[in-house]
Amino acid sequence: MTTQPIHAFAKWQVKEEHLQEVLSILPQMIIDTRNEEGNLYYKIHQSISEPQTLVLHEGYKDEAALEAHRASDHFKAMVLNQIVPLLEKREIVITNQILQD
Repeated sequence: MTTQPIHAFAKWQVKEEHLQEVLSILPQMIIDTRNEEGNLYYKIHQSISEPQTLVLHEGYKDEAALEAHRASDHFKAMVLNQIVPLLEKREIVITNQILQD
Protein backbone atom coordinates (compact mmCIF):
# COMPACT_ATOMS: atom_id res chain seq x y z
CA MET A 1 0.00 0.00 0.00
CA THR A 2 1.42 3.34 -1.05
CA THR A 3 1.98 6.11 1.49
CA GLN A 4 2.13 8.95 -1.03
CA PRO A 5 -0.84 11.13 -2.01
CA ILE A 6 -3.51 9.40 -4.09
CA HIS A 7 -5.72 11.21 -6.60
CA ALA A 8 -9.00 9.79 -7.87
CA PHE A 9 -10.87 10.84 -10.96
CA ALA A 10 -14.43 9.57 -11.27
CA LYS A 11 -16.55 10.17 -14.33
CA TRP A 12 -20.27 9.73 -13.80
CA GLN A 13 -22.81 9.64 -16.61
CA VAL A 14 -26.04 10.46 -14.80
CA LYS A 15 -29.33 9.27 -16.26
CA GLU A 16 -30.77 12.51 -17.62
CA GLU A 17 -34.00 12.27 -15.63
CA HIS A 18 -32.02 11.92 -12.38
CA LEU A 19 -29.50 14.74 -12.76
CA GLN A 20 -31.20 17.13 -10.32
CA GLU A 21 -31.57 14.35 -7.76
CA VAL A 22 -27.85 13.53 -7.93
CA LEU A 23 -26.92 17.21 -7.77
CA SER A 24 -29.07 17.61 -4.65
CA ILE A 25 -27.16 14.82 -2.84
CA LEU A 26 -23.67 16.08 -3.65
CA PRO A 27 -23.40 19.12 -1.31
CA GLN A 28 -23.65 16.88 1.77
CA MET A 29 -21.21 14.39 0.20
CA ILE A 30 -18.71 17.21 -0.30
CA ILE A 31 -19.03 18.33 3.33
CA ASP A 32 -18.72 14.83 4.76
CA THR A 33 -15.77 13.87 2.54
CA ARG A 34 -13.84 17.08 3.19
CA ASN A 35 -14.21 16.39 6.91
CA GLU A 36 -12.44 13.03 6.58
CA GLU A 37 -9.02 13.06 8.26
CA GLY A 38 -7.13 11.91 5.15
CA ASN A 39 -8.95 14.00 2.54
CA LEU A 40 -6.87 16.64 0.75
CA TYR A 41 -9.66 17.91 -1.52
CA TYR A 42 -12.94 16.82 -3.10
CA LYS A 43 -14.08 18.72 -6.18
CA ILE A 44 -16.99 18.07 -8.50
CA HIS A 45 -17.14 19.38 -12.06
CA GLN A 46 -19.97 19.33 -14.60
CA SER A 47 -19.42 19.05 -18.35
CA ILE A 48 -20.43 22.14 -20.28
CA SER A 49 -21.38 20.23 -23.42
CA GLU A 50 -22.95 17.24 -21.61
CA PRO A 51 -24.48 18.48 -18.34
CA GLN A 52 -25.33 14.93 -17.20
CA THR A 53 -21.58 14.14 -17.11
CA LEU A 54 -19.98 14.84 -13.73
CA VAL A 55 -16.26 14.51 -13.02
CA LEU A 56 -15.08 14.16 -9.44
CA HIS A 57 -11.48 15.07 -8.63
CA GLU A 58 -10.45 13.77 -5.23
CA GLY A 59 -7.21 13.82 -3.27
CA TYR A 60 -6.23 11.71 -0.27
CA LYS A 61 -3.06 11.75 1.81
CA ASP A 62 -2.38 8.08 1.02
CA GLU A 63 -3.98 4.84 -0.10
CA ALA A 64 -5.25 4.09 3.42
CA ALA A 65 -7.15 7.39 3.43
CA LEU A 66 -8.79 6.51 0.11
CA GLU A 67 -9.79 3.11 1.50
CA ALA A 68 -11.18 4.79 4.63
CA HIS A 69 -13.24 7.08 2.37
CA ARG A 70 -14.65 4.10 0.46
CA ALA A 71 -15.50 2.37 3.75
CA SER A 72 -17.18 5.44 5.27
CA ASP A 73 -20.87 5.38 6.11
CA HIS A 74 -21.53 8.53 4.08
CA PHE A 75 -19.86 7.08 0.95
CA LYS A 76 -21.87 3.88 1.23
CA ALA A 77 -25.14 5.70 1.95
CA MET A 78 -24.90 8.52 -0.58
CA VAL A 79 -22.72 7.22 -3.40
CA LEU A 80 -23.28 3.47 -3.43
CA ASN A 81 -26.89 3.36 -2.27
CA GLN A 82 -28.35 6.61 -3.65
CA ILE A 83 -26.24 7.86 -6.57
CA VAL A 84 -24.87 4.75 -8.33
CA PRO A 85 -28.37 3.42 -9.16
CA LEU A 86 -29.05 6.74 -10.95
CA LEU A 87 -26.02 6.47 -13.23
CA GLU A 88 -25.75 5.18 -16.79
CA LYS A 89 -22.02 4.64 -16.40
CA ARG A 90 -19.30 5.11 -13.80
CA GLU A 91 -15.56 5.14 -14.44
CA ILE A 92 -12.87 5.59 -11.80
CA VAL A 93 -9.14 6.14 -12.28
CA ILE A 94 -6.81 6.10 -9.26
CA THR A 95 -3.49 7.88 -9.79
CA ASN A 96 -0.24 9.01 -8.25
CA GLN A 97 1.19 12.32 -9.42
CA ILE A 98 4.41 11.64 -11.33
CA LEU A 99 5.43 15.12 -12.48
CA GLN A 100 5.34 18.23 -10.34
CA ASP A 101 4.21 21.65 -11.57
